[in-house]
Formats: sequence, C-alpha cells, structure tokens
Amino acid sequence: MPDFQTIRLDIADSVATLTLNRPERMNAFTDVMARELIEAFDLTDGDDAVRAVIVTGAGRAFCAGADLGQGGDTFDYDKRRAGQVKTSKFDPDPTRDGGGQVGIRIYESLKPVIAAINGAAVGVGATMTLAMDMRLAVHGAKIGFVFARRGIVPETLSSYFLPRLVGLSTALEWSMTGRVFLSEEAQARGLVRSLHAPEELLPAAHALAREIADNTAPVSVALARRMMLEMLDASHPMEAHQLESRLMVARGRSGDAKEGVTSFLEKRTPVYPDKVSTDMPQPFPWRPTPPFRD
Repeated sequence: MPDFQTIRLDIADSVATLTLNRPERMNAFTDVMARELIEAFDLTDGDDAVRAVIVTGAGRAFCAGADLGQGGDTFDYDKRRAGQVKTSKFDPDPTRDGGGQVGIRIYESLKPVIAAINGAAVGVGATMTLAMDMRLAVHGAKIGFVFARRGIVPETLSSYFLPRLVGLSTALEWSMTGRVFLSEEAQARGLVRSLHAPEELLPAAHALAREIADNTAPVSVALARRMMLEMLDASHPMEAHQLESRLMVARGRSGDAKEGVTSFLEKRTPVYPDKVSTDMPQPFPWRPTPPFRD
C-alpha cells in the first residue's frame, strides 16, 4: 500500500474505506490530495477483492473545501502549480481543474462509491461527492456550494451532476447564493440518501456496501453503474435499448448469469466467477473518455 500523505486507504472484507486525512485542516483539498485520490481509485479498481468503496473524512469534517493557505493566490493555477513535477497519475496542467480530474476518476470507477459525509462538506468537499453513487451524512452537517462567494465558479463536474441530482432550480439556488445549508435540507432536496448519528454513519455505509458485496455480481455492478451514468445524456431511449440489448446478450451467456439463476433456485449464496479485471464485455468502456481540450 502506498505511503499516502493526505488520505488513508484501508481494505477489509471486500470493502475499501478511503479517508481524507488532514484533520488539522478539516481535510482541506490540495493538489497532493488530488493525486493521491486518483491513485487510490486506481488501486481499488485493480483489486478484484474490493467490491465497494466508502469515502469519508478524519476528525470533525468531511472536507472543508480547497486549502486556502496561499491566501488570494489560492485559485491562481499558474502560481499554485509553478514548478510542480508532472506525473503519470495527475497532470498539473494549469488549465485543468484538479477536483475535476478527481471527479472524472470517480466517474470511471469500476466499483460503487459511497460518500459517508461525517461533517462539513463545502466547496470541493461537496462537489467531489456528486460523482459518487450514494451519499450518507450525519445530522446537521454543513454543506455548501460556495464558489460565487469566493469569486470563482462551480467545479469538480458539479455543473454536470448537480442539476441531474437535485433539479436545475435547486442547483441554481445553491450555486448562485453560495449559502451553506444543513444535511437535512440536502436530504429533503434529494442530494443525500439518509441521515445518521455520528456513531452510526460508517456502520450504515458499511451495511450498504455489504449488501452490494454479498449479493451481486461485480461485473454486473460495474456495468450497471456505467450504463446509468452514460445514459444521463442520451439523445433518445433507443440508445439505452441498443446498449442494454448488447450487454444482456453478453452477460446472458456468462458464468455469472448461470450462477445467479442456479444459486437462486438452490436457495444458496451465489459465488460469482467473473472478475472486473478480466471479464468485462468488450469493448469497455463503450464510450471512452474524450480528451481534455482547453
């Protein structure tokens, strides 16, 4: 396991728990954290034993947003990344939003991703959860899309995901006012699945992860996740019909399909043979990520 500086990755019983780990700074987001999050999702995708990923924060916050330690130059990408060494895991191109690169990596995850929002989730701390599949939160957590109050704009794919999750009117209200609101409002407007006492949050997230890990075929979950996400911008239902038909044919002859039916008829726990690393129907992804163009 890599020696991460800003996150912690723990894997146990088929569930990876990825913890933002800068509690002294309320887990504020940095370029290093961006690189390490991308690397962590590379690791969880590459490990067939991992069936689900939970993302949470250390201490009293989930993520308080971008680290503002550089003052007025915080969002000056040219100054902030001057001299940064380019790596294969993260491109420090100053024309690209670092949070957005993390969001793209979460979007491309082959494993379901559950956000366990244990405290304040503001700015990128809120937007990074939008590409995740389900969001659980503690009662009274502060959430805010505060960009207009910092003189910048929504980032980390929020202009794509937020209106789709909560509707255009709510997305505009939250983004244009930049106000901070509580997790109760987030749940009422459809952003958060469920609210929990602090001591019950991670057990609830793990129970959800276990429901996936113990009962479903990994390849089917990876495909269903990508199908739903990619059909968000389909131009006609026929696109969904074509994709579903191709994948139903491919999966219908798989060992997983045989095991799923047989285990159901025999009233036993399924043991699915197919692996995400080797048995995804090809081509996958069927709609590759387009290149970034400034």
